[in-house]
Amino acid sequence: MRMRRHHQQDEDTGIDLTPMLDVVFIMLIFFIVTSSFIKESGVEVQRPQAQTASPQDKGNILIAITADGQVWLDKQVVDVRSVRAHVERLRVDQPDGAVVVQADQDARTGLVVQVMDQARLAGVQDVALAASSGAL
Repeated sequence: MRMRRHHQQDEDTGIDLTPMLDVVFIMLIFFIVTSSFIKESGVEVQRPQAQTASPQDKGNILIAITADGQVWLDKQVVDVRSVRAHVERLRVDQPDGAVVVQADQDARTGLVVQVMDQARLAGVQDVALAASSGAL
């Protein structure tokens, strides 16, 4: 009687995905660390138009002022007297960040000046007033 030889493979053939997963996790960590998170105001306003308006790259903290006098910061309504404390708290994460005030075109000028003053008292040197670009 003749004996047959059976060849058994000791290892299963397959693709090892471990190096690919390592690369994906390293890329994920890289993108999380290098991303810049923008604190949004939480409300849309009708910004006034200006011919000289230019985009600002460094707007990290957005403060919105509505036509009816509400001040929005970090998606919540805040009192104008607490703007300074909120900006100081938000600047802990990004100390070099700028503040952009998005005032509605019908907002009171005095309230806009108060908000900008509170941001400056919080230690922010770059306080900008947002406007839409276009013809007046």
